[in-house]
Order: sequence, then structure tokens, then C-alpha cells
Amino acid sequence: MTQDELLRVVDGLIEVPPGTLQGSESLEDLDGWNSMAMMGFISFADKNGVRLSPRQIAASTTVADLIQLVQTTR
Repeated sequence: MTQDELLRVVDGLIEVPPGTLQGSESLEDLDGWNSMAMMGFISFADKNGVRLSPRQIAASTTVADLIQLVQTTR
């Protein structure tokens, strides 16, 4: 999955218009990044064959960190 596709996934999870996120955004600064969005991201990754733990997500500080998890964890 490309970075742009993953950015759109996160856009949807935090309920912002597609194309809003660029990747450098801090997760703590995103109003929509909460426990529900985190679980949605874990579910999305799982459906795409990537196993992520809540601990891995919690260690991420930016949207780019989330994308890297999906692209490098298998």
C-alpha cells in the first residue's frame, strides 16, 4: 500500500477530508486521534496482514510513524 493510500486511511479514521494529512503531523495534535481511531488503525492493519499491538501504536508520535509501521511490519 502506498503512503498516499495510507494517509487517506488515517484521514478517514480521524474524520477529516481526504488529502488533509501530509504525514508530518503529530498524533497528539490531531483532534480525531483517539482510542477509537487507534483501534480502527489496528483493525485496518490486521485486515491487510499486518499485526500491530497497541503498544506499537502508542509509541508512534506522527502520522508518518503509523505509515512506517504498516509498511515495515509483517
